[in-house]
Amino acid sequence: MNDTQVLERETVERLEPEPRRRSGLIPMAIAIGVVGLFVAVGIWVVSSLRDFADAVPTPADLAAVFEPEPYEEIGPVVISSLRDLSNLTTVETVQYTIVDKGTDRGWLDWARGDSLQLFAVAKIGAGIDMSQITVRNVSLDDQGVVEIEVPAAQIQYVSVDNEATQILDRETGLFTKGDPRLETDARQVAEEVLVAGALEDGILADAEANARQVLTNFLLGLGYRDVVVDFTG
Repeated sequence: MNDTQVLERETVERLEPEPRRRSGLIPMAIAIGVVGLFVAVGIWVVSSLRDFADAVPTPADLAAVFEPEPYEEIGPVVISSLRDLSNLTTVETVQYTIVDKGTDRGWLDWARGDSLQLFAVAKIGAGIDMSQITVRNVSLDDQGVVEIEVPAAQIQYVSVDNEATQILDRETGLFTKGDPRLETDARQVAEEVLVAGALEDGILADAEANARQVLTNFLLGLGYRDVVVDFTG
């Protein structure tokens, strides 16, 4: 073997291991690529599952769909506070009248007659029954304006002033002691007359005007921008 052949053989021997080293790197690169692909797919799957889970409505989301939005912003605290006002008496007036009550026996009055004259004084209160307020009676718009429906004003009490009320005159026939129920009947008539007088004087209109002012101040104090009060019934 001459020098040229020896040189060529040595050159081939030096060059042969290099392709073998390169061939070992190719499977490793493929494996790394496959692993990277699986990792990328795994990340995509996890992300997709999270997006899907976020898209699935929860029981709270379903409840929110069926919950009227205007009412939930008012909240049970406000409704409870309104109901705590119960019978909101907004006006009281003092009325008085004179009632003549008796029995007319005609020409026998001197013997069987019975009559009295009663001076009656009573305090009459009117207002709103707030215990009837529910969440359906209150609404709130996007501008912060509260609208509330409340029952119409009504007479809430008639309190006869027993100290001021007195019998001015009592007449009985010669042969009678007088009917013990006559004064009670006279008081009942007086109560009806006094209530009628208060209604004629506009006590219910005054009660509603005062109730509107009280409720407006109450709700404005809670931070709402404006208040609309409607009376029903």
